[in-house]
Formats: sequence, structure tokens, C-alpha cells
Amino acid sequence: MSIPVVTVGDSREDLVGRLERLHGPVSVVRRCNELAELLAACQGGLARAAVVAEGSEELTASLVDRLSAVGVVVLALTDNPEEQARLGVIGVAAELTGVDAAALAGRIEAAVAVLAGAGPRLRQGGNPGQAAGGPAPGPSNGTAAEGPERSAEGRIIAVWGPAGSPGRTMLAANMAAELAAEGNAVLLVDADSYGASVAAMLGLLDEAAGLAQACRLADQGLLDEEALLRVAVPVVTKTGTFHVLTGITRADRWTELRAAALSLVLARARQVAEVIVIDTGFCLESDEELSFDTMAPRRNAATLRSLELADTVFAVGAADSIGVPRLVRGLAELESAVPHVSPQVVLNKVRQSAVGRAPERQLREAWERYGPAVPVSGFLPADPVSTDAALLSGSLLLEAAPDSPLRRAIAALVCAPVQRNRGSSVFSSTAKRRPKD
Repeated sequence: MSIPVVTVGDSREDLVGRLERLHGPVSVVRRCNELAELLAACQGGLARAAVVAEGSEELTASLVDRLSAVGVVVLALTDNPEEQARLGVIGVAAELTGVDAAALAGRIEAAVAVLAGAGPRLRQGGNPGQAAGGPAPGPSNGTAAEGPERSAEGRIIAVWGPAGSPGRTMLAANMAAELAAEGNAVLLVDADSYGASVAAMLGLLDEAAGLAQACRLADQGLLDEEALLRVAVPVVTKTGTFHVLTGITRADRWTELRAAALSLVLARARQVAEVIVIDTGFCLESDEELSFDTMAPRRNAATLRSLELADTVFAVGAADSIGVPRLVRGLAELESAVPHVSPQVVLNKVRQSAVGRAPERQLREAWERYGPAVPVSGFLPADPVSTDAALLSGSLLLEAAPDSPLRRAIAALVCAPVQRNRGSSVFSSTAKRRPKD
């Protein structure tokens, strides 16, 4: 059975015409005049592959991701080495315009076969533009540049929590600072598409919306390491420096944080940072009402994709009679939305006035008796004086309150190389000593 192909543009020596006359593994079912017509044909289920003979500069990572979602692979014809490299980054196979028709047909057949057995769209640790099941970047003759080699791969930490201000941003920002103080190259990413607040917490000007800029460049295949560092804002503390991709400035800009583009941003971030800390949004809904429209953007794509790609997920909840039930329900939603995630549960704002005497022990016993199977990994004490001082000065706890119990608890949570004693309390004197490597 031949593979149906749609094309757009005319190539040199009418390659598409020769492809039609080949009577091989592919058959051209429609020649389109423009890319919009090709998209409509693919979305209607007319084709399994799309050959872009002209206008490849209009292809973006989001567009390729949408076509992959309906089972269509994309191949482009171009003689421009820079364009070949750009196409490779966004997951499009590039061929020279003079490629033999039989060779192009074979490339189409191979790409369709790979996509048919595809796993996750983006392989963790792969090249930024190489989608699992997508065509290999660059033309088959090896003339196109491939993605840069990585000597080491950064790890991604996502901080998530349910609705109700459990302390996601506070925890993510201070985690980034503590990791930077340990000598790591750290990138803090504000991927909250509802209420981005990392910039405000750190006293930064957020008009630039660094993550949106990075996603835009990645979508066009133009995000290299220099470009990523250019849009990221450096934050200098007394003990170290880390970079920040600030969040969107208005909630209605969520469409700028497409899943495919964010995947490329995080893949590139792994190349420039040893640790990427992501402050995610709370909502895990997958927009079921739009599931019929595979081309539609997803409201919570930034949060879901961040959790999917994270190496470690911290699930933070407020330690009170409202926050704990919210966290329990949220963990069930998290398991349903991202089944492979094994979160580390953190209870924040632990205080005697809300829980009673020996709050950490009572919370642990209640969690083990009534909570989910996921154990509690850490307790963070309520410390409004320190957090208010840090927020007022636009700084972090290691600067505003370096000796505070909350700062020490966060440092122990993220920087301790060995498991801490489960019986130790953040209110005890032993918690006042920061673990040493």
C-alpha cells in the first residue's frame, strides 16, 4: 500500500512530478498552492507525509508538532545550509532540491515508519529538534548541520502544587539560589501560565517575558545557547549567580507557551545549565473540550510538558486543614495527568497554630494513615518574618535571612546528598545546621 503525500511548491526539475511517476512506495494525492492548504489537507486525514518544496521558512516547531499529532511527517527541500540546520532543529528532514526521486521516496517511507511506532514526542537527552518518531535532522547526504553535542546533560526539577498559594514560587526561587550557591549552573524558568510571579519575587523587570521570547525563537528553530543566555536574566547573589527566564506578563499570553516550543527550550537549557528549576502552574486539566481539535493550543501545555520532562518533581502543599486535602486531591490528578511522575511531597508553612503540638510528627502520622502512598519528603516551617523581608527587598532567603529555619530547610531539601533522618524536626536545633557535602 502506497503512502499518500501532499506537496506544496514547485521544485527544481519538477521533482514532485517525478515522484508521482515513480510508482513506488509513495503517491502524491494533492499539490497545494500554499502552506495553509497543505495544513488543511493534512488535518483532514488526506496524507501521511508532507513535502514542502518551497516556503520551508514558514515551518515552525509548533506546526511540525501539530502535523505529527495527526500522523503526518514533514520533509522540506532546500539548498541553503543554514535553513537545513534550522529545519533539523525543529524536527524536519531536509533534502537538497536535486535529490533523486527514489531516494526521496525511501526517506518518506522510513520517516512514516518511524512515526508510526513513535513513543514520546521528545526524547529526554536527545537533540533539541529530534522528535521521537520524527525524521532525523539534516539531509541524507549529511550536508546539514546537526544539533550541538553535549558534554553533560542538565537535570530538570519541576515545582508543582495545587491551587491556593502553597508556596510554589517561593520554593522554586530559593531552590535555584541554593543550588547556585553550591556551585551549580542554574536556570530558573517561570512556566506558570496563570500567575507568573518569579520576576516580582526577585525584583526584576518582567516586561521582556523571557520564556515567551525563548519559545518564539525555539519555534522558529533559532534558539541556540547564546540566544538562550541572551534572553535569560542573570540574578547575582552573595553566594552565586543563576539565570532566570521570566514568565508571561499577562495570563492571556498563554498561547505563546506551546508544548513543542517549550520542549525545545528545555532541551537547549539542558545544554547550558546543570540544573533547571521550573516554577509550574497549578492546573493539570488537558482541555478535554478541545480534544476534537488536534490543532488547537492547550491552556495548560506549559505545566504538563514541564512535568513530563522533569527528572524530579516536588509537589508542595500548605500544611493546614485546607492545604493538605487539596494536595491529596492534586496528587491524584497529577498521577492521572502524568502517570510516570513520582513526586517528592513537601509540606510548607508548618506551624503549631494550624496543626498543634509537634506539628511535623502529627502531619507525618496523619499522612501515613489517611494520605496517598507517596511519602512526605520534607517539611518547611512557617517563617513569615523571613519571607516578608525577602519579598520586600526583592531578594532571596539566603540574603535576607540566611540563618532562618526556612532557608536551612530548603537548602537541606535540595542540596543534601544523602537522605536525612526522617525523625528530625525542622523546629529542632539539629535542623539549624546546613548539611555538608
